[in-house]
Amino acid sequence: GSAGCSLCCDCCPRIRQSLSTRFMYALYFILVVVLCCIMMSTTVAHKMKEHIPFFEDMCKGIKAGDTCEKLVGYSAVYRVCFGMACFFFIFCLLTLKINNSKSCRAHIHNGFWFFKLLLLGAMCSGAFFIPDQDTFLNAWRYVGAVGGFLFIGIQLLLLVEFAHKWNKNWTAGTASNKLWYASLALVTLIMYSIATGGLVLMAVFYTQKDGCMENKILLGVNGGLCLLISLVAISPWVQNRQPHSGLLQSGVISCYVTYLTFSALSSKPAEVVLDEHGKNVTICVPDFGQDLYRDENLVTILGTSLLIGCILYSCLTSTTRSSSDALQGRYAAPELEPGLPLCFTDTEEQQPGKEGPRVIYDEKKGTVYIYSYFHFVFFLASLYVMMTVTNWFNYESANIESFFSGSWSIFWVKMASCWICVLLYLCTLVAPLCCPTREFSV
Repeated sequence: GSAGCSLCCDCCPRIRQSLSTRFMYALYFILVVVLCCIMMSTTVAHKMKEHIPFFEDMCKGIKAGDTCEKLVGYSAVYRVCFGMACFFFIFCLLTLKINNSKSCRAHIHNGFWFFKLLLLGAMCSGAFFIPDQDTFLNAWRYVGAVGGFLFIGIQLLLLVEFAHKWNKNWTAGTASNKLWYASLALVTLIMYSIATGGLVLMAVFYTQKDGCMENKILLGVNGGLCLLISLVAISPWVQNRQPHSGLLQSGVISCYVTYLTFSALSSKPAEVVLDEHGKNVTICVPDFGQDLYRDENLVTILGTSLLIGCILYSCLTSTTRSSSDALQGRYAAPELEPGLPLCFTDTEEQQPGKEGPRVIYDEKKGTVYIYSYFHFVFFLASLYVMMTVTNWFNYESANIESFFSGSWSIFWVKMASCWICVLLYLCTLVAPLCCPTREFSV
């Protein structure tokens, strides 16, 4: 056993402990999300019933119903995500106030992966034995909705903070090199070109001369919001209080608003009308997109993979020390987060002896990220996954195959996220005017 492990480790590059720990938690998260997607798939349920011998007898033996109906559907996803959320919440409480990796609690956070996997499995399984399931599911649904919206809010706050930080850093560079002005102008032009081009293309493909009034109104409103934040950002009264405010931030926000608008319109249920020949015709969607939905399995696999990737990326980018400092208003704090490379080069320091040459223990003097905040973000992500996979408030008829064909719940969640993002950015511009005696960091 040890020889096999050594051979496997010799093939792996050297890696920081802080990165390997987050990778393992992310892997656990992916496993549970994939399990939730399988539970919401009617195709998988039918295939299992057809190909597994004695399927009904097995289901009755584990008391999961005649066809294992207790192990599929939105209620099963609620229970599994309850177990995963409890797992991350317990570790959030366990890792409070940890400053380095030498303490006993830090060792628990950074190791014991097999036992953690057993714990996660036990908590997800134990949720199926909670008494009074109806009351539990109703209460947990509201908890999930609050946590899901809070997760979205954190991502939007970090986006606004990123826009301000980007503009501030590049503006500071103009003091030493005037070429930064050209970079600022070029990037700003690209951002507004993308936003304008995206809105124009959506007006072409998602609207028609007759009908599609909702799409026309939403495109007009969101386009007007992009224009509004641009004018406010360069207005004299905002410039007097925030000299670093400019079109780069509003360009970033406008691009994100355009993306959310496109994502929302793509998630909107298709409108079907009768043409002059009495045939059903789908309107208010691009004609070239109709063929993409014919292979239902392909759309489901690609869409699920993209969903997991986006959520995981949001989790990992939201759990850096700089991100947690930004949410608390400490923008001037130095970043301890290592760069993008996951592995060390041969010239970098490595610890000899029993610690092993393949893992670099980089948190002995101080943690690279805040452990408790890391687990809290994954706790919220568990709730967001639960609500997203079960189609938010249309949970009873939800399944993963129809998830990407359109849903009013997902449509309005994305549109609300778009408007909240604009509101948060406007607040960062207007707040210094409303509270002139208070110092703002952005």
